[in-house]
Amino acid sequence: MTTQLVPGTRPAAKAGRASGRPPRRRFWQSPWLYVAPALILLITFTYVPVANMVFYSFHKWDGLDVTMTPAGFDNYVRVFTDERYWRVFLVSLYYFVASFAQIAIALYFAVILSFNTRFRNLFKGILFFPYLLNAVAVGFVFLYLFQPDGTLDTLLRWFGLGDQSRLWLGDPDIANISLASTSVWRFTGLNFVLFLGAIQSIPGEIYEAAEIDGANRWHQFVHIIAPGIRRIISLSFILAISGSLAVFEIPFIMTGGANDTRTFVVQAYETAFQFRQIGLASAMAVVLLVIVLLLTWIQRRVLPDEEVNLS
Repeated sequence: MTTQLVPGTRPAAKAGRASGRPPRRRFWQSPWLYVAPALILLITFTYVPVANMVFYSFHKWDGLDVTMTPAGFDNYVRVFTDERYWRVFLVSLYYFVASFAQIAIALYFAVILSFNTRFRNLFKGILFFPYLLNAVAVGFVFLYLFQPDGTLDTLLRWFGLGDQSRLWLGDPDIANISLASTSVWRFTGLNFVLFLGAIQSIPGEIYEAAEIDGANRWHQFVHIIAPGIRRIISLSFILAISGSLAVFEIPFIMTGGANDTRTFVVQAYETAFQFRQIGLASAMAVVLLVIVLLLTWIQRRVLPDEEVNLS
């Protein structure tokens, strides 16, 4: 039996197959429609401000005048030649060293609490809770902790160590150590959650096979956990590098940058909003961005992101 077609017409499906072209999508079926809101927000609040920052860095501007004076590379030359601006990078070394202690503490507790441990859910909450606190609140809490005759000095006297009291935030020799320890207390929870999630993603059958072969906890960490979370460890180092260079809230709230605790970001903030040198502050921000990107690239080259197969 044959099918009769009206002259000048053809089935739509057969026409699509015969032409070899995919059917045309309607506007509301386009994936760009769903990606557009995120792209608009990303471009508006990230890439446009960065572009403006780069533009400002080549000008002298107080942020209020309607006109800008072109400055060329003068702002960048000043950042690298004026000791007031490049010397504050040395303060970041305190936070950089502290970030390694932060990673070690977080990794230790993540490994311990990934196994069957009593009250492990309680300890998970205790470790992660500081990260949920607002940075301003953390700054004020530790400000009262470190002030003279404050909480820390009181505890030292209770344990008979009153002679060990110091000007924890007033002595330039230990002020940065006090601030860096505060940063460790606050951000350890973030690394802890990252490590714990990565460890728990490792199949349990691998641990069971290792126990059958006689592997203890240390062997399981060295041969299973550490290789299995290599990517998260690499990510933690990237966060440590960028975080140590971009410290702002804790020193700004607790000391205001006094007693040699001024970080690069605090210096840039004061340059922009106290001394009204927007162009110079923008150049400082661009330099910081380039340094973070460069160090991240070096870290990725030294520790490449390789696929790990534990099976």
